[in-house]
Amino acid sequence: MAVIQFFTILLVVQSILWNAHVVHDELDEATRERMRLRGWYLSRKMTRMLQELEQGTQELEQRTQEQSGFAWGALLFAALQQWQFWAVAGVLLLLFGLCWWLRKRSHEVDSSSDEESSSSDREQVEEEAEEDDSDSDNDLGRYFEEHIQWPVQNLAMDYQVVKDIVDNFILVFREILSNSFYPVLQPAIGVGSAFEGWSPREEDIIYRLLVPLKPPHGHAFHLELGNRGETPARNFCVRVELECTCTREQLAGEMLCFLHHPEEELRRDQGPSLLHTLCTGSYLDVQKTARWFYQLVKAAWVALPQSSTWRLTMLPSSRSCKFQVTERNNKTHIIEMMFGVQQGNSDIFVSSQNTEAIFTPSTTWPESYAVAEAKFFRHMARQVPHDSFHLRCLQACARILVGIGFSTYTLKTVVMHLLTTIPLSGWRRRHFVQRMEDIMQYLHRCLEEKRLDHFFFGNERVPEEIVLPPAFQTAEPLNLFQHLVQDPAAHDEAMLEYRHLQERLTRLLFYGH
Repeated sequence: MAVIQFFTILLVVQSILWNAHVVHDELDEATRERMRLRGWYLSRKMTRMLQELEQGTQELEQRTQEQSGFAWGALLFAALQQWQFWAVAGVLLLLFGLCWWLRKRSHEVDSSSDEESSSSDREQVEEEAEEDDSDSDNDLGRYFEEHIQWPVQNLAMDYQVVKDIVDNFILVFREILSNSFYPVLQPAIGVGSAFEGWSPREEDIIYRLLVPLKPPHGHAFHLELGNRGETPARNFCVRVELECTCTREQLAGEMLCFLHHPEEELRRDQGPSLLHTLCTGSYLDVQKTARWFYQLVKAAWVALPQSSTWRLTMLPSSRSCKFQVTERNNKTHIIEMMFGVQQGNSDIFVSSQNTEAIFTPSTTWPESYAVAEAKFFRHMARQVPHDSFHLRCLQACARILVGIGFSTYTLKTVVMHLLTTIPLSGWRRRHFVQRMEDIMQYLHRCLEEKRLDHFFFGNERVPEEIVLPPAFQTAEPLNLFQHLVQDPAAHDEAMLEYRHLQERLTRLLFYGH
């Protein structure tokens, strides 16, 4: 096994030497980047071998004490391991020396080229090189794109299918509820990874939509900030108040005032107020709203044009309405409809989404930034180059996160910060590996400092297109890593998982999965 590993490394070095011979003075950035990655990969392999050597030596010492008859065998085995280690170390030393020489040679070539060409000619050459880079055989981004096993998805088409279904539902609901005092449903807004264009795996796609709720006639919603608890996320309660409609009643001649008409007359001539249907006390109840919406979907399905050939399957969920629709070709779409109340005229809502807490009261509505995030990615889609790889970076992050303690939202926040700090021209396919390395370095720095700022609080780089409550602009940034400050053991675990994350990224880049 040692001999095989040794000759494998020699083949790698020979390949690099050959590439260096081929490119000569035309050594390009892609080749240097590929060599640097190979060196990174081999250095990691050497570290693992060193650890195995130490472990094997300890085991041999123990066996030597127990069985003196095998002393010569143990010494021979240890010598073999040391030979293997020093052989790899020598090859790595040769590799790093070669990289240094090539980099020096490249700088010399660049310098001489600068002296021989004018500034205008140099700009023209750089523009032509940039245009040709994406089609070059040495395009490192293309190499890894073709190497990685990306999921087969058609999010744009499926997005439209799901949006049509939900829009039809909302139209039917509004017709059914037109004379009631249930919340007034607004057009649904697509949120989450599927509507942002980067859902990680085909089997994990859930199309999430947020349905804004407006108060019915004679009612008003008031948001009350609740206890923040152990996490930086903010929780709210939606207090429902009755309003006097006596003036409007005289004009419309239809609605009775809940405040000033006798209860008997109200019960006889008018439906119950929202306080008596979907509230617990004076507060809008998430679970009652979810059950009500669940029944609406079941009842309204037959009115949808898709119901004649498609199949509806309701799925369990206590704080949203989740269901599956199956097309006649057996293709399925999982749809989750959440509910929210808008904060003023901003893109920030309080919603029925699940929280990280073990127990969440049914009257608690967490603050949601999902609409603002979806708007951010739509804004970036109009700004980035046509071959931008920022969504691929998010996909890759989600792939390597499976089974690790970091949430997808953590890496998503990192990418959002980097999208507003790194020039958008640097997110093309050929920059894929560099941007993934930037993401990992940013995460590592945040872990060391035990601080990752929420993207929308106190961040001057948020695009003006996104409408935030005025208090957000002057607020202190929320630290998403606050729990690492309070719990040293959690911080140690996070640093360990970061190393696992690095290993997974290496495996994804070199093996494609």
